[in-house]
Amino acid sequence: MAQSDSSGWGRFVDAGQFRLLVTFGTQRTKRWPSVRPPTTWASTWSTTRPTASSARTDGAENREGLHDGFKKALDDPEHQKVLDQLDQELWYRSSEDYAKYARETFQKERALIERLGLLAK
Repeated sequence: MAQSDSSGWGRFVDAGQFRLLVTFGTQRTKRWPSVRPPTTWASTWSTTRPTASSARTDGAENREGLHDGFKKALDDPEHQKVLDQLDQELWYRSSEDYAKYARETFQKERALIERLGLLAK
């Protein structure tokens, strides 16, 4: 039996009820550093939670205010405690960097889907 999930299984690994074989991230986890990230395939997965506002959000000042507020929350030590508890990495990208990541990821995943013959017609 196997399970693929976020880190809801962590307590079972800690209790010795599950054996963690591989993670989907790009780095070893802090909690289980002996477990390797995948080396047998080219894809890794991280949970991203992009936050967006309407293109019609009034003024750069308001957009910057939204950005700065979310960035402050990301950098809050309490947020880091929750990330550590869930064995999650802080994955911040600026608007421009996230847009680039999203475009590149879409292109890579579409190419994989096409190569596998799974693209919807």
